[in-house]
Amino acid sequence: MPSGHVQATVGDTVVAESETYELVEGNVYFPPASLKPEFFSRTDLHTHCGWKGDADYYTIKVGDTELANAAWFYPAPLDKAKHIKDYVAFYKTKVDVTAV
Repeated sequence: MPSGHVQATVGDTVVAESETYELVEGNVYFPPASLKPEFFSRTDLHTHCGWKGDADYYTIKVGDTELANAAWFYPAPLDKAKHIKDYVAFYKTKVDVTAV
């Protein structure tokens, strides 16, 4: 598990930050406790990855900005992805993820 401060922001608002995370296929996966829950709501979207399993999604709302299905996580990952169970990743085109 990599370490170092990472944060996810929408505009000037930090929606998640952590000192530990997982890095999978170039995406930073944040531990679930690192999310600021007031910005997240689950959606009905589900997708499937052949090696990670079925993903669920969050819409992120900060002020008047609403980013539909901007974050995803695996609530019941397949064996090879068990280390990212419930960890949350963000679409880089919607949310800025940076190492601080």
